[in-house]
Amino acid sequence: MFKHMFKASLLAGALSLVAFGGIAAAADITLRAVANSNEADEDYDGLAVFKNYVENASNGAIAVDIFLGTQICGTGEECLQGIADGTIDVYVSTTAGAAGLFPYLQVLDLPYLMDDDRVAETVLSGPFATELRDLALQDSGGAIRLMTIGNTGGWRNFANTQHTIHTPADMAGLKMRTVPAELPQELVKTLGGAPTPMPWSELFTSLQTGVVEGTANGITDIMNMKFPDAGLKYITLDRHSYMAAFWWMGSARFASLTAEQQKVVVDGFKALQQATFASPKRKEIAAYQEFTKAGGEIYVPTDDEKAAFRTAAEPVFDWFTANLPGGGDIYASFTAAVDAAQAEVDAQRAVEMAQ
Repeated sequence: MFKHMFKASLLAGALSLVAFGGIAAAADITLRAVANSNEADEDYDGLAVFKNYVENASNGAIAVDIFLGTQICGTGEECLQGIADGTIDVYVSTTAGAAGLFPYLQVLDLPYLMDDDRVAETVLSGPFATELRDLALQDSGGAIRLMTIGNTGGWRNFANTQHTIHTPADMAGLKMRTVPAELPQELVKTLGGAPTPMPWSELFTSLQTGVVEGTANGITDIMNMKFPDAGLKYITLDRHSYMAAFWWMGSARFASLTAEQQKVVVDGFKALQQATFASPKRKEIAAYQEFTKAGGEIYVPTDDEKAAFRTAAEPVFDWFTANLPGGGDIYASFTAAVDAAQAEVDAQRAVEMAQ
């Protein structure tokens, strides 16, 4: 079934044109790692840490070559095909980039279920990530292995060119850009906005011309793309979903490594995860300062306003469980993982706050 979901080997000739440099010539193994982003992105920060760790911990036996942008593959489907057929070794996708193949990953885009970084990082470092790994392995016929889940941009917040959003009522009629995936469109619609799916590359011009009036992104992405220059002025820090990044590796490639090499690689992915958890926390400091300097306004909802958003979004949970195959099961697993993580974080905080 999995093979029919992909186009037949789109990358067969592409990689033969690539000359690998660095220590690759002296290494026994070279891992080809792809991120459809740039050096300003958290994905690159994670890859830089991964490369450094793996090359040093393997004493140069494993090299990591990093390819940014679309020089190897241009879409999530193409890149995951490369993982499956072995022409790419490591790839990072957003939820939207992998949802066509693994739709249940969209559970992490469900809004207002995780309260903060500590809870989100606990969930993504625990058994729920293993459950997603096993599902993806099964659905890919054993070809694609989920290695870790990191972060790419902090939290999604609603931002727009028109006015401050205090409550869901302020979303009414706003033309909001979404990714093509169904869930974010359903969320905007449920909150009263008008979802407008479009590629990321078209968003600046669309904001500038009024084709759309808002978007849901992290502040680092907003400032990296200079959206205030396109008229984006208002951000509401509702933090409705954690911007997860899924790091994939070909199962056959991983299995070809010795046990010691596998240990180096999985430890490298752990270091990568920690780096991507930390990166947006640091970068958003300057990003928010730049946003306000550019005339932007930042609004933090009150507890009551946040509760109003959570209540207004509840139909999205019903839509998810009713419309995605296995949606009810994965939703139950995710909410159980969130509850367990919240309890763990609360217990840790109590110890930390003890007098």
